[in-house]
Amino acid sequence: MTTYTNPVLDADWPDPDVVRVGDDYYLVASSFNRAPGLPVLHSRDLVTWEHVTNALPALPPLDHFSLPRHGGGVWAPSLRHHDGTFYLTYPDPDHGIYVLTASDPRGPWSAPHLLLAGRGIIDPCPLWDDDGRTYLVHGWAKSRSGAKNRLTLVEVDAGLRSVVGPSSTVVDGDAIPGCSTLEGPKMHRRDGWYWIFAPGGGVATGWQYAFRSRDVRGPYEHRTVLEQGPSDVNGPHQGAWVEATDGTDWFVHFQDRGPYGRVVHLQPMVWQPDGWPRIGATTDDEAHAGNPARTHAMPGSAGPAGGGDQADRPDQVPLTPSATRGATGPVVDRAASEPSRDDDFRATTLAPRWHWQANPSEHWARLDGDGVVRLSIEPVDRGSLREVPAVLGQQLPGTPHTATTSLLLAVGLPGGPGVSSTPDHRAGLVVLGTAYAWIGIEVTDGVTHLVCRESVDPDEAGDAGPAERDLHAPVLLDHHLETDAPVALGLRSSTAADGEVTFSWRLGPGPWQEVEQTFTAREGRWIGAELGLFACGPVGPPALDASGSSARATFGPFSVNLAL
Repeated sequence: MTTYTNPVLDADWPDPDVVRVGDDYYLVASSFNRAPGLPVLHSRDLVTWEHVTNALPALPPLDHFSLPRHGGGVWAPSLRHHDGTFYLTYPDPDHGIYVLTASDPRGPWSAPHLLLAGRGIIDPCPLWDDDGRTYLVHGWAKSRSGAKNRLTLVEVDAGLRSVVGPSSTVVDGDAIPGCSTLEGPKMHRRDGWYWIFAPGGGVATGWQYAFRSRDVRGPYEHRTVLEQGPSDVNGPHQGAWVEATDGTDWFVHFQDRGPYGRVVHLQPMVWQPDGWPRIGATTDDEAHAGNPARTHAMPGSAGPAGGGDQADRPDQVPLTPSATRGATGPVVDRAASEPSRDDDFRATTLAPRWHWQANPSEHWARLDGDGVVRLSIEPVDRGSLREVPAVLGQQLPGTPHTATTSLLLAVGLPGGPGVSSTPDHRAGLVVLGTAYAWIGIEVTDGVTHLVCRESVDPDEAGDAGPAERDLHAPVLLDHHLETDAPVALGLRSSTAADGEVTFSWRLGPGPWQEVEQTFTAREGRWIGAELGLFACGPVGPPALDASGSSARATFGPFSVNLAL
């Protein structure tokens, strides 16, 4: 019996939704300000996932998202398949509900269509009813609308192009004892019941409800079906019920892990004799709610998921992180089951794993298929990398790891010695969140230094204070570069389990030089921290190199090694 270990996606894939079509599972997640956004992942077993595309090349309105809008953009989406078409609905809390469609989830996807305009309308999910009518259920964001903790239903046309009926509140969380922050609804039909799966309690500390009614507009009765209990998985909620190819039921949800973002867990789900679902593992067959399981048999490998006789099935009992992995048989290799993070830059387009902090311009990254990526030195640097749109990033892995890349230094290229026209700029490797730190080069008046810095809290710095401070004294590099031959400056960040980041550097094949002072990674606004590459210069005219062409910083292959 093969088992898997949660989280199945140990990185920031917030608010996951999953749909199965035939033998294929597809997952979508929130992406907030990142562009391209709306990542689409594919799996054949709900455990091993591949990032196949991003459905949203740029966020509308295009001009609004030309700058980083931290915390805005794409909130919790839903993915559905109806009459041969995939429908992806997502909310922008400042603009409304958008819809994209595709015949193949790998794309191409249609341009986003604004179905329902308004502020604070979030977390939509459509339902095509048996009588031919179509509905959309959604939540509310108090920060934009003044309302929260309620679910609203509105009738729409079958193509999700327009609203055709009135809206009404179908679940009022304020009327449920202990309920708060009711959001993220997913709607289904089963055995004559309308079902709404929705989380309550907030991102880091919540739980999962199920609601049911015989009438689409209610009244709905409710039950808590998944909660933390004795497990160490905080806030297990918000996600997707999916039926596997073998007929077993599963629930995909997130867990907030601070700087690592909202990681994805897969839980067994069973329908109890009284008709209600229970999610997760338990030793009490009479319990209404399950608790998150750390390990479990793979879908299809051990009979009914989460079924009876749980006490005799240790693979389905919540386990602590110290539990022996593989005690019941083979365990899926997590490093092989998650989407690839490495990039040798041998392609001529960016892989789906990469995104920017705002809507990108085509010239930001140049890939010629020669093993490097050349990033344009954008003249947008006002001191804080959080305000730079052209940071090329990917999620910070939730497992201890080391990320490595290189920055090419040579005469005639940005950062090279002896070229008076080399523009002032900086470029490097960054761990980016609400706070950040980076290592790389800074070129001022033609002089190149190796620098390692961290951001300064704006409240600490004040209006006139510096945006960053040194983690390491700057190192003059010019005297190390005595020939015209390119020299690779190796850049490395190593992140421990507690989020402590250690930076290192080296010139060419020389020994790694470790920066003694460390940095603690911090989450972004509703997202985890990121690993990023960047190049930017002072605000002003576009930077040019010695030949008069657009100046670029050249990065070598990017690799992430997990310490499993």
